[in-house]
Amino acid sequence: MDIKVLGPGCAKCEQTEKLVKEAVQEAGVEAKVEKMTGTMDIAKYGVFGTPAVVVDGEVKVVGKVPSKEDIKSWIQG
Repeated sequence: MDIKVLGPGCAKCEQTEKLVKEAVQEAGVEAKVEKMTGTMDIAKYGVFGTPAVVVDGEVKVVGKVPSKEDIKSWIQG
């Protein structure tokens, strides 16, 4: 599983990255979590608000910090 956290490094982006990593660990799934901060990298996903979370190429949330429960539902699918 490939998870990308998109954001320039603001507090909400950092919080989102932390929640994603915690959710992955708690769910016991194997996933590569990558933080993407470059404007062009973020724009490739058609995302214009941050933070955003992309799971296996699918944008799951844009412009808000997701709950840990939401993240777990995406990764346990």
